[in-house]
Amino acid sequence: MRSITSLAAVAALLLAATGCGGGGGAGPSGPTAKDPTTGKAITNSKGEAVSVEAANKFKNAMDSMVQHDKAGDWNEASCRSTAELFLDAADEQGDKTFAEAIYNAGLAYQRCKNDAEAKKYFQQALQTNPKFHPARVQVALYNLADSGEKNIDKAIAEMRQAAVVDAQYKNVEALVHLALLYMKRGNNEPDSDGPNDFQRAKRYIQSALAVDDAFMPAFNQLAIYYLETAKQKAGRKSGKSVATNVSKQKKVDTQALELAALVCSQAIRKNPNYAPIHNTAGMIQVELANLNGAVQAFNTARKLDPTFYEAQMNYAAVNLQFRGFQQAEEAYRAALRMRPNDYDAHLGLALALRGQIDDSNFDKYVAAASAELDAAKKLAPERPETYYNEAILTQEYKAKSGGKAAEGALQSAKGLFGQFIQKAGASAEFADAVKRSKERMEEIDQIIAFNKQTEAERKAAEADLKTKEAEQEAAAGAEGEAGAEGATQ
Repeated sequence: MRSITSLAAVAALLLAATGCGGGGGAGPSGPTAKDPTTGKAITNSKGEAVSVEAANKFKNAMDSMVQHDKAGDWNEASCRSTAELFLDAADEQGDKTFAEAIYNAGLAYQRCKNDAEAKKYFQQALQTNPKFHPARVQVALYNLADSGEKNIDKAIAEMRQAAVVDAQYKNVEALVHLALLYMKRGNNEPDSDGPNDFQRAKRYIQSALAVDDAFMPAFNQLAIYYLETAKQKAGRKSGKSVATNVSKQKKVDTQALELAALVCSQAIRKNPNYAPIHNTAGMIQVELANLNGAVQAFNTARKLDPTFYEAQMNYAAVNLQFRGFQQAEEAYRAALRMRPNDYDAHLGLALALRGQIDDSNFDKYVAAASAELDAAKKLAPERPETYYNEAILTQEYKAKSGGKAAEGALQSAKGLFGQFIQKAGASAEFADAVKRSKERMEEIDQIIAFNKQTEAERKAAEADLKTKEAEQEAAAGAEGEAGAEGATQ
């Protein structure tokens, strides 16, 4: 699940601390900070006054975070140092009451994907103030991820607590995450929020947009809602975030897709620099069979955010469909830099490399494609796709030498097709590939039989030739002897 957190929550907290540094009043550990615009005391999430020193330290920490965000230079050291600035602000406030500062320390660690430290401080912020809903959102997402995304009912309950009870519909991130979770679960049980999960999701997306009509994650989720609804109406499974070949799938209603596309276009007009909306637009174009438009949208998304895994994978997958093998290779490698142990990226890279094999790079690219398939097989030994594609590589390239020398490679390919059929089982997803595999196995048997017959015929022809040569030599010798006898007489 791609997180939509971080920047929006930080912006809200930054506004709460803007202008920190004014004096006056008795605070928890010194003078109370005041907002220079209103003259009112700056308070934390519990409504407690924040001291001038704590507010100043918080502002310095925010300045550091914003600076690193703009520079895009987050690393382990900058994450730690920024987090420590926020924790210094919390310590300055004293009595562990500054939930915002502790929460932002977690956000700082999240910037460099130090999830263990991030989760620790999100939990601490929630313990500091159980009604601090931004922290509850983050903890709920981490707990869901830790469960392998199985404890979705618990995650929905926690997100609803954050969005509805604690935030009173004012936390747009919580509302959008709640909608996303409902769509992910997708059950049809009615409750007080609506007749089914998809209708509940729509309600909370609309609630988020009612609070903030420029909140891009809400626009993006609304577009995804219409896209997934269209798939459901067509009897298609929803939930895939990476583009697949839809040419053989049941087509979805074009009108519904155009509604999704309209939401994307409106959102892009509001903020053309938000990468996820371009990725969603690309997914819609894939469904509309506009692959050129899809490639452009995915490419825009990955250029805006080179760390956007789904955009890289989508760009690669669509390029594969019309033989853009070099572009696909580049994008799959970018995805693997983010997720080195990703099965789909290794498999996709193997296909992109196989598509580029020619006489000039034959040995190098066959070996490289084979290595990627080996990596994929180690990561997910039960996934059928690897065996099918390894069989193709073996039959069409490793057995290229032909004749007797190719028999071992052909037998290996036949065995791999057999393994694919066994692992694919009765899955409808692989039905066509299973049929093709059986045909290829028969083809391999015919090739081997033909090669053996040809070899036998060759040997028979060689033996016949030797016999004829021997007979000719014998006949020539007899003629020579007869000539010699005649001369003697």
